[in-house]
Amino acid sequence: MNPTRTPLVGVFDSGVGGLSVLKALHSQLPAHDLLYVADSAHAPYGERTDEYISQRTHRIASHLLAEGASLLVIACNTATAVAVASLRERWPQVPIVAVEPGVKPAVALTRNGRIGVMATPATLRSEKFKHLLSAHGAGLCVHLQPCPGLAGQIERGIHDDPALLRLIDQFSAPLKEAEVDTVVLGCTHYPFVHAQIQQAFGNGVTLVDTAEPVARQAARLLNVVQPTSAVPRRVCLQTTGEAARLQELAGRWLPFECQVAHAPGL
Repeated sequence: MNPTRTPLVGVFDSGVGGLSVLKALHSQLPAHDLLYVADSAHAPYGERTDEYISQRTHRIASHLLAEGASLLVIACNTATAVAVASLRERWPQVPIVAVEPGVKPAVALTRNGRIGVMATPATLRSEKFKHLLSAHGAGLCVHLQPCPGLAGQIERGIHDDPALLRLIDQFSAPLKEAEVDTVVLGCTHYPFVHAQIQQAFGNGVTLVDTAEPVARQAARLLNVVQPTSAVPRRVCLQTTGEAARLQELAGRWLPFECQVAHAPGL
């Protein structure tokens, strides 16, 4: 990495879902080196205890800061819900941008006042999510749908897998019965099966994710004025899982070159 040229941006997720956020960051920060950590050996976070999630989140943040990151992006709704407050308390000098379920934009988009939220069990049980819902969902019918196992299935990268499609049908059914017209994709893994989820709901339902707003917030904190840069920048991906697997998924999902390696010491 070359942190002396422009600030290095560190990004992490429990697995590959955060690549959806990395893609948006790549577009918004054309001059910045990006370092992404996928904690795939410990995924999915959404089915872990809060203590375990917090421990992993702090360890990975420490690693990214040691690598020279001057801004962190938590590309995982569950890690945000459980640990962002403690991360900001531990490193108050470090700007931290964190994803959270897009309840606020969903409120602006709904036509019938019925909103669904698909997310991991850990995200939906968190105090942070409860505060988010209280702040923006008052007066609306908000239906919460825990989706245990969905992020892990998406992590496999086989988007026409019958097991994946069954899970999507299973989790969309209660929301369809509730007649929601807007559904929040409350996990960064879910946008990678946007088409499959959209098909389950039909075109009359609007899906909301928050990768682009997160990237714009990072650009604001870095004072980026949509520049062009002739200086090549590097995008490095590290994983606690199988590097070959991450390389395969990155090649399939990202429209730019990446260096992929196993995460050292994580």
